[in-house]
Amino acid sequence: MKYLALFPFLLISLLSFTQSNIFTTNPVAGEVLKGNYNPANYAASNVINHHDSITKGINLRVNPDSLKAYLFHLATFQNRNTGSDTTSLVTGIGAARKWVHQRFQQISAENENRLVVSYLQFDQQICNVNQHKNILAVLPGTDSVNHEVIIIEGHIDSRCSDVCDSLCLAEGMEDNGSGTALVLELARVMSRYTYKNTIVFMATIGEEQGLYGANAFAQYAVDNSIPIKAVLNNDVIGGIYCGQTSSPPSCPGYGDVDSLQVRLFSYGGFNSSNKQLARFIKLQYKEELVAQVAVPMLLSIMSAEDRTGRGGDHIPFRQKGFPAMRFTSANEHGDASNGVGYTDRQHTSSDILGVDTNNDLIIDSFFVDFNYLSRNAVINGVGATMAAIGPFTPNFSAGVVNGPGITINITTQTQYNQYRVGIRTVDNDWDSVYTISSTTDTIYPPQNGVYFISVASADNDSIESLFSYEVMVLPTGVEEMNSEQNPFELLQNKPNPFDEATIISVKVSKPSAYKTACIEIRDIQGKLVETLPISLTQEVNEVIYDHGYGRVGIYSYSLVVDDVIRDTKRMIFAN
Repeated sequence: MKYLALFPFLLISLLSFTQSNIFTTNPVAGEVLKGNYNPANYAASNVINHHDSITKGINLRVNPDSLKAYLFHLATFQNRNTGSDTTSLVTGIGAARKWVHQRFQQISAENENRLVVSYLQFDQQICNVNQHKNILAVLPGTDSVNHEVIIIEGHIDSRCSDVCDSLCLAEGMEDNGSGTALVLELARVMSRYTYKNTIVFMATIGEEQGLYGANAFAQYAVDNSIPIKAVLNNDVIGGIYCGQTSSPPSCPGYGDVDSLQVRLFSYGGFNSSNKQLARFIKLQYKEELVAQVAVPMLLSIMSAEDRTGRGGDHIPFRQKGFPAMRFTSANEHGDASNGVGYTDRQHTSSDILGVDTNNDLIIDSFFVDFNYLSRNAVINGVGATMAAIGPFTPNFSAGVVNGPGITINITTQTQYNQYRVGIRTVDNDWDSVYTISSTTDTIYPPQNGVYFISVASADNDSIESLFSYEVMVLPTGVEEMNSEQNPFELLQNKPNPFDEATIISVKVSKPSAYKTACIEIRDIQGKLVETLPISLTQEVNEVIYDHGYGRVGIYSYSLVVDDVIRDTKRMIFAN
């Protein structure tokens, strides 16, 4: 899990030195990723492709003991720093990479050699090492004509306080042995099944030094016109204990335990394909999985792309235009600050699997909860499954009719018998998801000042596509009145109340000349807390206000254009 104090600026700096000579060491993997393959060559002798069979199989077959075994083995490499030993067969990142590659090959052999295993190699100086490798296993889809790729990833590299320390003990069990184990387990479980889209299981390198491995694959996809449909990144996904510190918006307090919630981070708000992906994952959990599970989970769609000052391997994909999101535990043991008095495990030699409490030389108290990690793996697997077998996403238009109704008009992919309509108001998630049975229909949601609407196709098995772009709809007359009085409309923040970050939006009804514009945040006494620059182009413009964790009360935010306050609204901090 990358720590960036000045995250946006530093991330740009870190990724400005682009990787070169990027290629798959197994040429067949590269061709499959490009869609140049015969699906019959990878067909299972017993085809299991119905969503009920796959989702039930994933839920039953993901095994906490298997995840535990992976983590025990990852710990034996002692230090998986990107710049660590690449020649040893037992320690360092080289040995760890070889073991993951071999495990992918074993999984493929157990499943009729349906996985195409490879490294993605690239040249980049990181910690005085010039060449690096991601490890990936590709499960070819049945549709090579309308070829699309879904990625399940987690970084394998670990670190101590010094980002290039290759000699310290850096077992990296929570960060990010947990994500690597999840990827391996889903490769084992999911390679039995048949999907329309190609699925890539990938362990990335160089995350801790600047998201380099993810950026290399994202650049490789751009260079080779690989159509990535969705990226599910898993980073710090197995721990349940709160440390003395944690990057906002994490834990309530030291020692808190949360094994029933996982956080879904993604970029943007209105019309964000990344947020739409996070919403889709949560919808699949509710509709396909929750009735099957013994322990229900809370999936929290977060406002921000990542925790305050932090980053992850979903970001390079998003930056290159691919829908991407991150799964992270509800609780983290540390904020990776590593300063004087820092006692938490994250980014230290203490990020170990657990401790021996009775001196019998056997770990009996674990910092990674294998059942929790298993539940998160199942959520990933089912979400990826539904994305990989679903129909095509339609385009649409929407508008308000007389009264409370909203008309929906599907304009492409009109061959389906059903469509889903997602409607949200002030929250990150949909308030309601409707089903309509024609390409033109009218729905009647509860009265509200503004709606954000998107649609998905649904096939004969009622499987949804990923959801479309969003359209904002205002009640009849409101937009015309606001346009005449003020071309800049400050909308209510979303979500509100909130406990970590919130999205502040301004709707511009018509182009208007201005020199400067910003959002001013003030506390209840009127003290200026923060100023956020904002661009005011036609339609909806957004900024994210991330206030950190541990504040409560009512604050105000104002739209200021050319030093004139145009509007002010209130928002509530709930934590």
